[in-house]
Amino acid sequence: MVEKKSVIKRIGDKIKKDNENGARQAVLEDLFYDFNRSRGQIYKMNFVRGIFFGLGSVLGGTVVVALVIWALSFLVHVPGIGDTIQQLEHSLQSSKTSR
Repeated sequence: MVEKKSVIKRIGDKIKKDNENGARQAVLEDLFYDFNRSRGQIYKMNFVRGIFFGLGSVLGGTVVVALVIWALSFLVHVPGIGDTIQQLEHSLQSSKTSR
C-alpha cells in the first residue's frame, strides 16, 4: 500500500513538473513571436548580430595579441630569453627584406 502511494506521488510530481515546463515553454514562444513576427526580421536580426559578434571577436583578438607582444617585449632584456626573442625577431625581419 505504501509503495502504491509513493508511485502515485511520483507520477503526480512528474505531471506537475511537465505542466510547469510546458507553461514556461509556451510563455517563451509567445514572447519570441511577439518580438519577431516575420522570418525576414529574424534573419536580419541574426545577420546583424553575427556581424557584430565577428567584429568584436576580431577586435578582442587583436587587443589580446597586442598585449601579449607588448608583455613579451619586456622579456627582451632578460638574459637567455631575450637573446632567443631577438634572434627570432632578426630572422623575421630578414625574411621580410629578402622578399
